[in-house]
Amino acid sequence: MTWTETSRTTAEAKQDIPRRVILVGPPGAGKGTQAHTLATHLGVAHISTGDLFRRHVGGRTVLGERAQTFMVRGELVPDEITLEMVRDRLAEDDAAGGFLLDGFPRTVEQAVFLQQLLRRSGTDIDGVLEMHVGEDEIVRRLAGRRTCRECGRSWHVEFDPPRVEGSCDACGSALAQRDDDRQEAIRRRLDLYAQQTRPLLGFFRERGLLVRIDASGPVAEVGERAISAVGTTDHSGHTGHTGHSGRS
Repeated sequence: MTWTETSRTTAEAKQDIPRRVILVGPPGAGKGTQAHTLATHLGVAHISTGDLFRRHVGGRTVLGERAQTFMVRGELVPDEITLEMVRDRLAEDDAAGGFLLDGFPRTVEQAVFLQQLLRRSGTDIDGVLEMHVGEDEIVRRLAGRRTCRECGRSWHVEFDPPRVEGSCDACGSALAQRDDDRQEAIRRRLDLYAQQTRPLLGFFRERGLLVRIDASGPVAEVGERAISAVGTTDHSGHTGHTGHSGRS
């Protein structure tokens, strides 16, 4: 299944310029890994809102300092700050020929902003790839994570276990399960994700942009499904990484 070419300019269609794609999926779906694989395949910029916030906060930019005032209080960063960050990032040279957005938009309002922004430059959203994983599988992935108290290295009791149970191979310190990786917390996060994204997915579905793939199984197989769904020429010669999707 592939997207139509209606949102691409005639010049882009002729030159097979990479698409403008949005990647969505719940916590634990493996978006980060697949975003890198897919962006490399398409030859486009991978734009993660998580990386974007870290870049601005770490760089002490005006937007970063504004965002930080909300983040330190555990509050959501207002849309106006997020939208300005995204707008500035999409104006950078490496995003001119295409991009893969990971973590944005999260609401219908943000999606409308993105469409209007792109249309002003004569382009549009080409497709939205939804990574679907069953709730029990996500809980299995996230609840198995263990983090070293000292060096911060992450392990997984099933997919990437340390040699000695409960002890970090890197430094020998004790491993712990984060509070947000406990089953009850994970299921609450998944419920919240479903509530927040249902209208957004409906918005994209109504416009014929949404494609869903099965994101369970080995990383390489999920990557192949994603590439097949996008249905474009491989610009890099790479098809992704191997391994198991035990981490997001």
